Amino acid sequence: MNGLTLVVLSACIYALAYRFYGAFIASKVLTLDPDRQTPAYRYNNNFDYIPTNKWVTFGHHFAAIAGAGPLVGPVLAAQFGYLPGLLWLLIGAVVAGGVHDMVVLFASVRTDGLSLMEIAKRNIGKLSGVISAIAVFIILIISLAGLAIVVVNALFESSWGTFTVFATIIIAIFMGIYMKYIRPGDIVGATIIGVVLLIISVLIGPSLQGSSIAKYFIYNQKELTILLGIYGFTAAVLPIWLLLVPRDYLSTYLKLGVIILLAIGVIVVNPHIRMPAITEYVHGNGPIIAGKLWPFLFITIACGALSGFHSIISSGTTPKIIKNEKDILLIGYGAMLAEGFVAVMALIAATSLVPADYFAINVPKEVFASLGMHIEELPHLSNMVGEDVAGRPGGAVSLAVGMAYIFSKIPFLSHLMSYLYHFAILFEALFILTTIDAGTRIGRYILQEAGGIFYKPLGEKGWWPGIIMCSALFSFAWGYLVYGGTISMIWPLFGTANQLLSAIALLIGTNVLIKLNKVKYIYITLIPFVFVIITTLVACYYNIVDKYMPTKQYILVVLTIIIMILSILIVFDSICKWFGPNCKASKEKIVKA
Repeated sequence: MNGLTLVVLSACIYALAYRFYGAFIASKVLTLDPDRQTPAYRYNNNFDYIPTNKWVTFGHHFAAIAGAGPLVGPVLAAQFGYLPGLLWLLIGAVVAGGVHDMVVLFASVRTDGLSLMEIAKRNIGKLSGVISAIAVFIILIISLAGLAIVVVNALFESSWGTFTVFATIIIAIFMGIYMKYIRPGDIVGATIIGVVLLIISVLIGPSLQGSSIAKYFIYNQKELTILLGIYGFTAAVLPIWLLLVPRDYLSTYLKLGVIILLAIGVIVVNPHIRMPAITEYVHGNGPIIAGKLWPFLFITIACGALSGFHSIISSGTTPKIIKNEKDILLIGYGAMLAEGFVAVMALIAATSLVPADYFAINVPKEVFASLGMHIEELPHLSNMVGEDVAGRPGGAVSLAVGMAYIFSKIPFLSHLMSYLYHFAILFEALFILTTIDAGTRIGRYILQEAGGIFYKPLGEKGWWPGIIMCSALFSFAWGYLVYGGTISMIWPLFGTANQLLSAIALLIGTNVLIKLNKVKYIYITLIPFVFVIITTLVACYYNIVDKYMPTKQYILVVLTIIIMILSILIVFDSICKWFGPNCKASKEKIVKA
């Protein structure tokens, strides 16, 4: 198998899916109404609610959903071989992830741009509203911790990466001011300025290494964790047009630009996929993922195929800035397919490495020594990138090495591998940070909505004490997990929590379709829900029995059991609403369908 085949295959499948299946859902199932006023206009306050150009909104949404998942998940799952991950990315994104994102985004736009909690409350009942609020809150904290720890591991002791990431924040604030006050609505001008400044900041980065000012951009893991928490708090407090939207929009250019260049690089180089289609580790006992192919492939690869975190974005920042309902197809379904393509590129980059080298990067050195494998190109690759890349688990480093390896095969880039490697690390860090800022802001929304039940001013959108207090509390919550956690502790919990949230969102989406009298179409959400809920609950059980209990990680046991119980309760509540004695109408609709 070669990389060119995989690029063409995935591009064709995603394009056809958007043109036919996505359009079918938009026109027949959701019947999007371009003449219906959106919450961005009804509640325009120039802070959270503000009508935004569809391409800027697409950029924000794509940047927010495309965090570490589409990069790290496929790389880690390559342990099973390239074929299982590829199939899940192609099928899952089309029939599960894209549907999940689009239906939730639609439901939130129709529910005043409010959270998944409020959607559940209005379409199922108060009990499900409360349950989903608790579940989303816990899962969001775990998800942000899982994403943040990847960027901490990728950026610590890196002056180049830290400087450029810091520069994107300053550039984004300038873009926000430019489009708001200097040249209102001048998206083209702001884009040109932002992209040029971004390129300059990337080019300046290497010159910092070894310079006298490099020390101001070098931080250890603990220090970076604190800085990330401060950034999340700032992004949650500032008006959305000032930092969050322009930074995500700017980052999207870098993200999509790099992925397009990687796709071109794969087409030009046509690397051979050196990882087998299926490895011996599908039966379990793998050095990276200890469990079997099923269910652990489906919790390792989330973003890129199906991710519950997307439902938080789709019912958080994005529905508050959409100008027209017809844009839900592009933003909800289209952005998910774009993320799927990103994940396929990550899979190609990782599996183009020699399998022994891939494992040498992704497992601790002492574990690799016990595998009986012999590295081939890794010493040469380490020398070319300028640092020892062995024993750097988490997926980020092996992806960066794989990307740099493909680019370096292009003749005029062969001497730039160190630059290409560090650029890839930066690229990954930007992916993750744009999820952290949007996620923290949405956590603030959830805290305010829930807190407003007990103290009314807390739920008011413009009450500054509530904004500051909720932002600080939520930033501290996920930052605390990162400060004292490790990738091996947080990532498995992140995977199961994330997919249980996707199951909850798909179930809520099913209830939305029933309320819309679209019962004959509920298969689009119900079938993915059944698969994901069964798969993830089984994975939770294995995590508790095989991983957490033997290592006495009782906090993880408790958190896993809590999210399992919450998921089961919301399923039970929905079934009672569908077939209970007081819900004759719903029962008749379902039976008739």
